[in-house]
Amino acid sequence: MGLGVSLPTLKRRSVTRASRTSRTSRTSRASRVSVAVVTAVGLAMTGACGGSDGGGGGGDSVTVGVLLPGGGASRFGQFDRPLMEKHLKRVCPDCPAAAVAATGEPAVQRQQLEAMITRGVDVLIVSAVDPEALRSSVESANQAGIPVVAYDRLAQGPISGYVTFDGATVGRLQGEALLKAMGAKARSSQIVMMNGATIDPNAGWFKRGALSVLQGKVKIGKSYDTVGWRPENAYVNMTGAIAALGAGNIDGVLAANDSLAGAVISALNASAVRPLPPVTGQDADLAAVRRIVKGDQYMTVYKPYKPAADAAVEMAVALGRGDSVGSIATGTVDSVTTKDIPAVLLPSIPVTVGNIKETLVKDGMYTIDQICTPKLRSACAQAGLTG
Repeated sequence: MGLGVSLPTLKRRSVTRASRTSRTSRTSRASRVSVAVVTAVGLAMTGACGGSDGGGGGGDSVTVGVLLPGGGASRFGQFDRPLMEKHLKRVCPDCPAAAVAATGEPAVQRQQLEAMITRGVDVLIVSAVDPEALRSSVESANQAGIPVVAYDRLAQGPISGYVTFDGATVGRLQGEALLKAMGAKARSSQIVMMNGATIDPNAGWFKRGALSVLQGKVKIGKSYDTVGWRPENAYVNMTGAIAALGAGNIDGVLAANDSLAGAVISALNASAVRPLPPVTGQDADLAAVRRIVKGDQYMTVYKPYKPAADAAVEMAVALGRGDSVGSIATGTVDSVTTKDIPAVLLPSIPVTVGNIKETLVKDGMYTIDQICTPKLRSACAQAGLTG
């Protein structure tokens, strides 16, 4: 299903908790302290922060549950999770450590959310793998008096807050970069679009943003929706596009994120396409940044994760305490199930080889040493990525 996103409103809103009738039970839960670490197959308790005094925080202590669509080497594991954990400690020193779960499987994420409800968290930050599939679990959380902050992806159901990067801007930046890379030849050029998964509303948002600048300016030879955002599916699709259009007839590829971009470039290399056409990306993955330095990938979209993680934590703590998020939200959005969700929509930054140092390195995402492997030292020197 599609995502209806309204322009941010100019006024701030005062927001009442989704289920004010259960305020008393939530307040009693907020005084408990529990530390939970959730694996992709279930919930296991770890740590030694248990107790009933909330670490001295009393009713101000909030137990936050976090559900992410990826861990480990993904951006969610590398950046979002540690940033959230650090900011939670900063804004709520007496709060227990967040209960965190990560999986790429919709059915597993539903189980994880239900486990969080059973454990009695006070508020949830949820980045949904499949927003529609997770709807019933979000409704269950609401019935239990647990507000949900949607993060990065807008889940369906009674959401109390939303933090993300403006998807239309992301797609527009990708489309504009692709046109710039193709230059004056763009109008006579043919591209392939490697979009994200249809179950992810952000994928449609990115796609619409890209099409807003591409349509009428370039021929779209093939367009694919990549099932599960899986690189192996993108590789198959790109191989099919090369076979259908011809190796010499693809002048650019709009890949919705860096994982898809990597698969696209692998398929182009496997088919001996030379020179490589410009390929876009998103997320500023380290592997993608190295590909940009090497010249295999043209650009990526950098989304500064710290302001997003900070806003999500601040919303969660406020909601967990029964407070308004009006001073945090910058506008509102609509989902297919809920209107006027308080939202924070953040800007993104296009990154090409010429501004890696002024963006990713300056912001501390990566060091020059992390980017510039021995094989890339010469290319790094040409890009100005030195000491």
